[in-house]
Amino acid sequence: MRAEARLLVALVGLLLAGRSGAELPPPPEAATAYALQPAAQARRFIAVTANAHATAAALEMLRAGGTAVDAAIAAQMVLGLVEPQSSGIGGGGLMLFFDARRKRLQAWDGRETAPLTASAGQLSDAAGKRLDFARAVRDPRAVGTPGLLAMLGLAHREAGRLPWARLFEPAIRLADEGFAVSPRLHGLLALEGRFADSTAQALFFDTEGQPRPVGHRLRNPALAHSLRVLAAEGPRALYRGELAGPVRDAVRGDLPADEADRRGLLGYPDLAAYQPLQREALCRPYRAYQVCGFPPPSSGGTTVLATLGIWRQLPAAPVGSAAFIHHFAEAGRLAYADRAACVGDPAAAPVPVAAMLDTHYLARRAAAIGEQAGPAQQAAGLCGEGGEAEDERPSTSHLSIVDGFGNAVALTSSIEDAFGSRRMAAGFFLNNQLTDFSEVGPNRVAPGKRPRSSMAPTLVFDRRGLYAVLGSPGGSQIPNFVSQALIGLVDGRMTPIEVVAQARMGSRNGPLEVEQGRLAPDLVEALKARGHGLREVEMTSGIALIVRQGRGWVGAADPRREGTAGGD
Repeated sequence: MRAEARLLVALVGLLLAGRSGAELPPPPEAATAYALQPAAQARRFIAVTANAHATAAALEMLRAGGTAVDAAIAAQMVLGLVEPQSSGIGGGGLMLFFDARRKRLQAWDGRETAPLTASAGQLSDAAGKRLDFARAVRDPRAVGTPGLLAMLGLAHREAGRLPWARLFEPAIRLADEGFAVSPRLHGLLALEGRFADSTAQALFFDTEGQPRPVGHRLRNPALAHSLRVLAAEGPRALYRGELAGPVRDAVRGDLPADEADRRGLLGYPDLAAYQPLQREALCRPYRAYQVCGFPPPSSGGTTVLATLGIWRQLPAAPVGSAAFIHHFAEAGRLAYADRAACVGDPAAAPVPVAAMLDTHYLARRAAAIGEQAGPAQQAAGLCGEGGEAEDERPSTSHLSIVDGFGNAVALTSSIEDAFGSRRMAAGFFLNNQLTDFSEVGPNRVAPGKRPRSSMAPTLVFDRRGLYAVLGSPGGSQIPNFVSQALIGLVDGRMTPIEVVAQARMGSRNGPLEVEQGRLAPDLVEALKARGHGLREVEMTSGIALIVRQGRGWVGAADPRREGTAGGD
């Protein structure tokens, strides 16, 4: 092993625990034990998802000759069943697809949209005061038009190979036969306490109000029926068919007449009008690689590329040192400042992407970074004042797949908060994505508008072609998670296991945040000496990483969640 690689391994261990794996602190989420899974190596195809059942579904499709898109759809349908707190057909998603034969990269947008009757004050109380986040996420007015299924239908028409109905078989089978409740799902249910939605309460809690225990075989016949309908009729069943009614009723039909002003806004016209979009991926050089991400309305691509563009201008520092962490935090702080002030739905107002990623502009941003931490909140350099960080939550999912034809998918999907709006329709939770809008700046709510996202599905290329596929859940922390993974992979030459295991850190245009309990005390003091208002917080990333190795692939899943990697 090279001396540099040995140093990286030692530093990763230091950052994670300080001494040994036995002394790791409690996991970032009560439902997730920190468990490092072995990497998967493959010659033909490989999949990394957030749950073993989903990885198995993806591999089933790949072994049947399906494409990465086929495998992603099958895996996503299973995730909506076994990981209902994070994603599903009641939410949205963003997908990058690399077509190896055509050497073409496509970006498919399945982000939710605000209802056609949306207004600035829709998440306010009777006195006109904006609801606090804990109330807003459960309010039916926070539900946006789901976009994931429509986007997956578009992707399948363009890049699928297996029949659409075939892709639903693993999820239908699991919904009928049941699956064992995982520690993470049980823990999140215990934190939730109970659901006001009687259907959800009966499904996930027993008659005494206790969450289904770990290992309980959970069946979801309502979702099984919905999946059969979708398998037979396609996405239109959700937007114009049998499932549209239950979605509309779950949002608008459960409040008394005297509370009609609190009914959700999502209705039949919103569902019928929804259209997934195809966008142009954002690609910029980094070292000897080309890094490609998702464009607005996601801020993921711009923020990752801006962070890398600033980082590459800064003096080199030993991996894991105080200087290294300081530089990474300052680069992210500046990138996040432009994120808040500049990025929104490009259909509502132009986003100055080229200017944000201009090499000379990023060099000037880098030149402003000194040896001490900058202001607690940096004014945006390009778009002026007026940006605002929204309360984007970390309950999201990501999967990465490479098929036997050389095609690749990076798909990030979400229902926003854990269990979304806590409202079920036909066996699945509906999102609360309208809480992703801000009160001011380019991300203000408007009818039909897509809220800003931080999802950052990413593909990396070198002179030989596709090199890496990755992404992560984590709400507005996602760009920092992905940027750190790319720096570790490219600059640090970390192995995939080292990349997913390293302690998380970064700034979102505020204090330096480090993963709770996982930074060595001497580093904490060194960073404080540089002026950082350091905060130890939960940083539950879920990196799903695939990297080309020789003539095959190696994949690794983040140990903070329940993901697995597999391949042939």
